[in-house]
Amino acid sequence: MAKDIFYTAIDLGTTKVCSIIARIGPEGELKVLGVGTVPSQGMLKGNVSDQEEAQQAVKASLGEAQRYLGRGASWAYLTVSGDHITSLNTTSSLNGDRDETTVSEQDLMSLVQSSRPIQGSGKEVLHVVPITYTVDGLTSVRNPAGLHAGTLEVESHIITGESSILKNVVQAAEAAKISVRSMVVQPLAAAEAILTEGEREMGAVLVDIGGGTTDVVVFRTGSPWFTTVIPVGGNQVTRDLSVALGVPFYMAEELKVKHAHANPEAVEAAEDVHLPGFKGHPVRMIKRRAMCKPIEERIVETLKLVMMRLRNAGMRQMPPAGMILTGGTAEMPGLREVAERTTGAPVRIGFPTGILGLPQELRKSAYSASVGALIWGIKHHGEERPYTEFKKPILDRVNFSKRLFRKSEKVSA
Repeated sequence: MAKDIFYTAIDLGTTKVCSIIARIGPEGELKVLGVGTVPSQGMLKGNVSDQEEAQQAVKASLGEAQRYLGRGASWAYLTVSGDHITSLNTTSSLNGDRDETTVSEQDLMSLVQSSRPIQGSGKEVLHVVPITYTVDGLTSVRNPAGLHAGTLEVESHIITGESSILKNVVQAAEAAKISVRSMVVQPLAAAEAILTEGEREMGAVLVDIGGGTTDVVVFRTGSPWFTTVIPVGGNQVTRDLSVALGVPFYMAEELKVKHAHANPEAVEAAEDVHLPGFKGHPVRMIKRRAMCKPIEERIVETLKLVMMRLRNAGMRQMPPAGMILTGGTAEMPGLREVAERTTGAPVRIGFPTGILGLPQELRKSAYSASVGALIWGIKHHGEERPYTEFKKPILDRVNFSKRLFRKSEKVSA
């Protein structure tokens, strides 16, 4: 009998740390064995700002996830974010003097590896994802293995990050006595959990609005084409609310969770919100619609920043599948309507769904990257990368059209 493999994912974010441990059941379903979610500490906009606090948060999260496992996990897949994450697309070709030999898997591996750009000091390649191949002038070939070809070219999507920042994130995780097998940028992780095959093929923009960052990935014909991170997230919404109401950050966060609405016009004009007193300040009553106005303004500004990044990347119109919003902020009422009005595109709220065996507690937008990192790790098991020493990473052998654990392609808006 084959020994069970226990997969671990750690989503180290600005507002929370989520660790998930799972294995694959006999019918191919996901068997989640433990989940640990704790408030994040020592993280600022995806970067480690206090190493000791970040390490303690990871230890607490892993400890909670391992409680029912009976033993500690030995390795994990780790999400990374931050505005140091950048992307570009490159092309590379094999020697034209091939005499039309059959394309092998090794040819493809060598070709895609050769598409890696030469990075300057301080930069690290995180992902090398083949987008499409050209065989003897025939474009948009998905998998040329086994074909006879004289010339062969690949277009690859490259995602990079700052080495020092990545090392700090790895150090925070490995302090919990767990090795980092691989890192995955948060928007690619979230895409694994929520995007359908149809959305990838049609083209879609995934926007993961977390606590400290807004992570974006654009898919075209099934593969990622553009990835970026904007250093603005749900915490900025809370800060704006804190300033507008003249209340402490913690109180503004509580008010946001209980009463926030991204579309103030959908709120009853007569509805009041009770503001508790603090440090000598009296209890107040304000209109909920007025309270939500600065929230709407920040959401609209964030979406406009996303659209600006897309235009700067060369995207002239929204892809047919539109925009999929996810992350903790995506659970805010009225967000879809505001996003559709701001972008002029169809929008849906994405959350992990259709994954066999996934517990109900993880079927929320706030857990998209956490669940996606786990699925990524299962798909990429065996592609170990020694990130502790930051050696040359291997190719991401990604087939984005293959969906593990999926019951159907139906999603809810």
